[in-house]
Amino acid sequence: MLILIPLIGAIITLFMGGSKQKYAKYVAAVFTLITLVLTLFMMVNYFEDYSVLGENYAWIQTSLIQISFALEVDGLSILMVFLTALLSLLVVIFSVHDADEDRPNYFHALVLAMEVGLMGVYLAADYFLFYVMWEVTLIPMYFMISWYGGPRRHYAAIKFFIYTHVASLVMLIGIFAMGFQAGTMNGGVVDFSFATINSLMPMTSEAFQALVFALLFFGFAVKMPAVPFHTWLPDAHTEAPTGGSVLLAGVMLKMGSYGIIRVCLEALPLGAEYWQWVIIGIAILSMIYGAYGCIAQTDLKKMVAFSSISHMGMVMLGIGCLTEAGIMFAIFQMFAHGLITGILFMVCGMTGHKVGTREIPLLGGLAGKMPMYALFMMIGFMASLGLPGLVGFWGEFPLIFAFYEFLVEQDLLWMILFCLLSLMLTAGYYLWAMQRTLFGPETTKIDLTHAHDVSKCEGIALAVLVALVAVFGVWPDAALQFIEPYTEWIIGVI
Repeated sequence: MLILIPLIGAIITLFMGGSKQKYAKYVAAVFTLITLVLTLFMMVNYFEDYSVLGENYAWIQTSLIQISFALEVDGLSILMVFLTALLSLLVVIFSVHDADEDRPNYFHALVLAMEVGLMGVYLAADYFLFYVMWEVTLIPMYFMISWYGGPRRHYAAIKFFIYTHVASLVMLIGIFAMGFQAGTMNGGVVDFSFATINSLMPMTSEAFQALVFALLFFGFAVKMPAVPFHTWLPDAHTEAPTGGSVLLAGVMLKMGSYGIIRVCLEALPLGAEYWQWVIIGIAILSMIYGAYGCIAQTDLKKMVAFSSISHMGMVMLGIGCLTEAGIMFAIFQMFAHGLITGILFMVCGMTGHKVGTREIPLLGGLAGKMPMYALFMMIGFMASLGLPGLVGFWGEFPLIFAFYEFLVEQDLLWMILFCLLSLMLTAGYYLWAMQRTLFGPETTKIDLTHAHDVSKCEGIALAVLVALVAVFGVWPDAALQFIEPYTEWIIGVI
């Protein structure tokens, strides 16, 4: 139902042309709301005993190959499913007025199609289905950037598609390698189910695991994205419409870190140990480079895009520790970052629409002109830099602590300085941007006479995210209790 309902909604809105276009937003809102309600119902059922929920239907079944339409939700995927459903609804609400300007039925069909692909990735329990859904997410995002983006939208869309599609083809080679290897160990039957492959792969040689891990890790690292495979992200974010940026940063980037945990760690534990220091090295490079990249930006939206590279580097750092605390809070940071970037990209999008520019040197004194806008921006920035009491703190501080424990064991405590440098740079670029944009004398470089504060629909979408950022910041266990049973299990596998 979580895949089928958005699919039906996407088809209906797609064909709402002509005079019916103005009603597409209501149809999209209804279908995304139903999906969110079903997600909450599923979370309540999961919460009762933390058992894996799932269903399995035969799809392609021959004597040589077995592919199933298999769906499962566990402690790794449940928060990502919730985040997908939530952000899809909030994007529809937030974009009510923006989407009305140009083919609103197509815009909302693309949002719903994105939700179909993302739900499929996070629910799939079969490698063939996982790959199909992985590719499905690329198509609506490509058209969203290309149709509704900024002046360089076609370049950004093509770059996004080439980078991520090439990476997913490399990932596909790794999936086939696991499938055929499992077939030789399983009496010649190639069964692509997660259960079969993830149970057989740990028994293979270290050389095989290390090679396949490298193929899969490359595909997932480009999606996160990790330095040096990151250059598609700033262009895609800068040119994408606000709703596209929210979905891209909020849930699409998490596909990369989700894949590393779900596939690389579960199926290839020896490969994870073999490449551990490479993972940690790439993670530290992403954290520092992303933060330095933020300082160099003059465009608010591009700055937030580079901050995503830095924060996803921190997620990779937690995964690279291969400890229970590292993996648990990496998953939590994925969820926290999804909530926070929703606020940040909505605020950045509003800056461009309401003020006419996102260039920081041209802005100033907006807090006096747009107080609610300034409030939401401050909360988003403070949450992202890790202010205690907001959800970002519980994403970052425990990850640094997990890395500290790892370094103590390795007798390499000096490396904690990289984390401290990243935190200092993060606080620096956010406070600098906030000071230049919101405070000081009102800018005279641009005309602010037509600038107006947050609209009702924009306020609703932002208020929901701010409330969740505050709730999970004060009560992180509300999310951690879903994650903990999974991390206890995977540590046993590793």
